[in-house]
Amino acid sequence: MPVPSTSLPPRGLLRDEVRTRLRDAIVDGTLAPGEQLRDVELATWLGVSRTPVREALLDLARSGLVLALPGRSTVVAPVDDDKVRDAAAVVAAMHRVAVVEATPRFTDDDIDRMRQANDAFLAAHDAGDTSAALAADHAFHAVAVDRADNEAVRTVLALYGPVLERAERLRFASNDATASAARHAELIRHCAARDAQAAAAVAEGLWLDLLTDTTQETP
Repeated sequence: MPVPSTSLPPRGLLRDEVRTRLRDAIVDGTLAPGEQLRDVELATWLGVSRTPVREALLDLARSGLVLALPGRSTVVAPVDDDKVRDAAAVVAAMHRVAVVEATPRFTDDDIDRMRQANDAFLAAHDAGDTSAALAADHAFHAVAVDRADNEAVRTVLALYGPVLERAERLRFASNDATASAARHAELIRHCAARDAQAAAAVAEGLWLDLLTDTTQETP
């Protein structure tokens, strides 16, 4: 799909905001694998100068969503099973750290937020709304990441998490989402019991499941 021809209203977006816009467009398929990314077109679309676009593309290249071809062009990277597996292993480890650190600090409100996010996840899946299911899943895992308040974990997840989002989008569009919701419920039980190690094992396993998924089916 080509870059939309209509411009968004001009805004003084920071590089991180531009990166988020471009990342989301890649993840949701607005910018398809193999599509050429021209910084002039993207800057016009986003209503910004070329500088934050170039910086954002460099960040996205480091995370594996963008492929810079020397002397040729910059394109949306294809979904690479090896990169998805590598990212899943790293992201799983970070979520394990987050849950271990967060569990002793959880409040009853935190546990309620996890339950509400899981309920929203199931409702979105039942309604066939993959985007809402992804948002609810992110909200679910964000409870532990926020409570852990570990900047290193946040940095690594921001870098490698988007690589998984395209794979997650396929998984959440399938019946596997029901199994994920059941694992979420198991994680909630361990967190409510303040059993950090049991909770961490479940959290890590949720992300490692993507390693198995990508060996069976290409997103």
